[in-house]
Amino acid sequence: MNTPEWLKPGIYGAVIGGIFVGVVGFTWGGWVTGSTSSDRAMTMAHDDVVTAMVPVCLEMARTDPERTTKLATIKAASTYQRRDALMDAGWATVPGSDAPDRDIAQACLAEIEL
Repeated sequence: MNTPEWLKPGIYGAVIGGIFVGVVGFTWGGWVTGSTSSDRAMTMAHDDVVTAMVPVCLEMARTDPERTTKLATIKAASTYQRRDALMDAGWATVPGSDAPDRDIAQACLAEIEL
């Protein structure tokens, strides 16, 4: 079979153009693979849950009968141990859960006026 002479450069141009579009799309165009998209969605969902649970943590702190002693314990702890002190106070434990959440504790700690 005889192929026209213009076909070979056309095929090379299409292949090189496709590669160029792919490289530009993934580097500058914001294209991502399915796994990256899934990871980003999971991170966003977790951040939204933490944000939604901060008012619950603050309400638990506000209505706790031992609020003053627990706040004093949290204030007395060093800066890097305050999150653990807030978790020990029980305010970062989501209702229906057995264990406190570290991210909720950190976000709640940022909202509590110490």
